Amino acid sequence: MFRSNLMKKFERLYEGTVTQGNPTLLNKIYTELYITESESGEISNEHEVRQIETQSRKAATEDTAIKCNDIFRPLPGQDRAIRTVLTKGVAGIGKTVSVQKFILEWAEGKENQDVQLVFPLPFREINLMKDKTLSLSDLLHVFFPETKEMEISSDEYKVLFIFDGLDECRLSLDFKSEVKLCNISESASVDVLLMNLIVGNLLPSALIWITSRPAAADLIPSECVHRVTEVRGFNEPQKEEYFRKRIRKKRLANKIILHLKSSRSLYIMCHIPVFCCISATVLEKMLSRAESGEIPKTLTQMYTHFLIIQTNIKHEKDYRKKVTDEDMILKLGKLAYQQLVKGNLIFYEEDLRECGIDVTEASVYSGLCTQIFREEFGLYQGKVFSFVHLSIQEHLAALYAHLSCTIKKKNVVGQLKQSLLSKILNRKKCNSLSELHQRAVDETLQSKNGHLDLFLRFLLGLSVKSSQTLLRKLLTQTGSCSYNKVETVQFIKQKIRENPSPEKSMNLFHCLNELGDDSLMQEMQDYLKSGEIRKAKLSSSQWSALVYVLLTSEQKMDVFDLKQFIGAQHIADEVLQYLLPVVKESRSVR
Repeated sequence: MFRSNLMKKFERLYEGTVTQGNPTLLNKIYTELYITESESGEISNEHEVRQIETQSRKAATEDTAIKCNDIFRPLPGQDRAIRTVLTKGVAGIGKTVSVQKFILEWAEGKENQDVQLVFPLPFREINLMKDKTLSLSDLLHVFFPETKEMEISSDEYKVLFIFDGLDECRLSLDFKSEVKLCNISESASVDVLLMNLIVGNLLPSALIWITSRPAAADLIPSECVHRVTEVRGFNEPQKEEYFRKRIRKKRLANKIILHLKSSRSLYIMCHIPVFCCISATVLEKMLSRAESGEIPKTLTQMYTHFLIIQTNIKHEKDYRKKVTDEDMILKLGKLAYQQLVKGNLIFYEEDLRECGIDVTEASVYSGLCTQIFREEFGLYQGKVFSFVHLSIQEHLAALYAHLSCTIKKKNVVGQLKQSLLSKILNRKKCNSLSELHQRAVDETLQSKNGHLDLFLRFLLGLSVKSSQTLLRKLLTQTGSCSYNKVETVQFIKQKIRENPSPEKSMNLFHCLNELGDDSLMQEMQDYLKSGEIRKAKLSSSQWSALVYVLLTSEQKMDVFDLKQFIGAQHIADEVLQYLLPVVKESRSVR
């Protein structure tokens, strides 16, 4: 009965809501993901898209690939026992789908049959029990009523606990706590139960699998983790395989792949399965018929087209409660922005109420926009909300900040962190988009983990003419605000000059790309083509532009030769210092 219930729950993949989504059999569409064994659980202080760009340049031969079903098995030459596995991966890369596939194959009797019981306990659902005091045995009875008949504490069963989404955890996991539990019938708060289970005081023979976005991976002390793996999403052949599986017409699939390859920034994003889904939805529509307007070449264009397609689908659905696009987009945008600043991807009823959304309204939104906003009923039957992917949340947050400025003349960037008094004193009107952009650039550069990088790219991209035309298709009222694009471009270039770190500047070059300004990059490409670069006296911003050009070129850095940049104007040490980001991502350096 236990296996059969898990099979029913995990055999289908739902797009949108469980109640209204379109279920697809997981085994039909599952594309194998690229998973590697990682050296350690070290944390990257970069936006996840930047991490994807870095990984995309690394040759596959540098990593130890590992199949999802083998994560608890030692690799050849390893003789250690593996109890706890931590799997890292950026949002939308396929961690939850990997967990689903693992559980399904176990429930079907195909894999890992040495394990008798598998307990999936997603953090988004455990959060709903954070104020409860109960024993581990009681907790399992709540989630899996059929376990009431089982004697889990004996050595009769080999048990696996799967905690999916550590980054969504709202419990205070304190691994320094003195509270020690050894019996599964002892009661404690849910966070103390989990901590004792992960440390191994409770059920020391149980296997533990935790998944997390990279930024939260260090919540679990390294001494508690026996193996770290990383889901890398799709590698190059898997990207093409996805589009050929998804798009039935061969010619159209080839056209889509060709278009994505022509834009480096879009093709890099295709490592993320959710982005492939968004691109397929937009490009299938735009390339299969004579569509007016240009085919999206930037991230902002792609996501704005996607939002238009989703709201058009909404119009085809017959809902008694009329929901205007403006109302829905502004409310969801406010939710997206407030939670992005707080670092939350998962929301509960109280988060929605703060933005003026009641729960019935949220159900309507998720029913209208199954590809954008999701409402889930967990095993525990509590309601959990989220955007389908972090990048959709970032795009809506940017749209909210943009419309707040153009329609309401309000600058929302930086407001959340201020105290109530300073908000009242500083309630400045947003006089121009340039002012909003400059504030957003400063806020983003101050962010330690780059969590506003993509938000900034979208915000700037929404101000260009092609985006304004698209927004008019979406909203009856887009407002207007004085805007001087040259002013914003000059401000960004000034920040590149002031910022000695080429790594920090990478996102600013992506921003210039969104604004359609490639003057700095073009200058560097001309130097590279002419071979004159050794003779040129480069400024710090030109070095940063060179790093950007080299890192976004389509060539794999198998051997990177520094000699081509060393000349009378620049000594070897100086060149090495400037080009360190490129050196780090090259397989070998001469």
